[in-house]
Amino acid sequence: MPVRIPDNLPAAHALELENIFVMSETRAENQDIRPMKVLILNLMPNKIETETQLLRLLGNTPLQVDVDLLRIHERESKHTSADHMNTFYCNFEEVKHNNYDGLIITGAPLGNVEFEDVTFWDHFREIVDWSQQHVTSVLYLCWAAHAGLHYLYGLDRHILPQKRSGVFVHQRASKHYPLLRGFDDEFYAPHSRVAEMNVAHIEAHPELNVLAKSEVAGAYMVLSKSNRNLFVMGHPEYQKFTLDDEYRRDANLGIDPNVPENYYRNDDPEQSPISRWYSHGSLLISNWLNYYVYQLTPYDLSDMSAITPWELETESE
Repeated sequence: MPVRIPDNLPAAHALELENIFVMSETRAENQDIRPMKVLILNLMPNKIETETQLLRLLGNTPLQVDVDLLRIHERESKHTSADHMNTFYCNFEEVKHNNYDGLIITGAPLGNVEFEDVTFWDHFREIVDWSQQHVTSVLYLCWAAHAGLHYLYGLDRHILPQKRSGVFVHQRASKHYPLLRGFDDEFYAPHSRVAEMNVAHIEAHPELNVLAKSEVAGAYMVLSKSNRNLFVMGHPEYQKFTLDDEYRRDANLGIDPNVPENYYRNDDPEQSPISRWYSHGSLLISNWLNYYVYQLTPYDLSDMSAITPWELETESE
């Protein structure tokens, strides 16, 4: 089924070239269907690239999805035109009285900044607080996952001596969650971050479950026991050359970055990257949208009380 996006959003053309079914607002108005309503809080500098990555995954599910794009503040973006932001993004004041089936909060290049020193930290906390009453399920990616775990559950992160960049093998920590349905015992996922959270501290928290982790990259998927909050420490949305772009950007800035691990053929940055995480990245988003949004959300979004109690039956394999 299609993902419904605003007319003329640049991502539409890229997705259509990949045969991903996108539907304009104008066409969708003629259909009599209850689509999933998903809000994306985009904190990444290159808004258009991140929009396209996330819409690519949302468009690869059997559900029709309406997408709204949210900005964290009204300050001018350094990497995205004001015209694009004003045309396609809404402010929180415009949506705070709405209810949504799902909310995705992206990562942000703020790994070395203390959470309380982030310029939009108060706005971030306000949106997270709002989401706990107005959204069926919230998906936090990378920096947002660390920030959400810190704010909601009081967990701290530590700064790594070197940036964690590369594609790492992960193991399922449990087999009994719908989110992991169809996952292999081991699978790959990309990471790009300078901070990490202690897996043992997460596992010891009474309100959290670690669903997947890596011996090298630490926790990858963490789910609240309420099923409302899903924290993904990596970047399942990344495309083949995203890590390459970041590596060469940092090299050009004189940062002398480490070569992303398990990414280039023969670990040689002069050779082509190998994409080996697409299938599980797509499966992750599909399972989240199906089992933790569609299966739990009320038909009438005005009645969010209908989504309680927050329970999904686990399954054995």
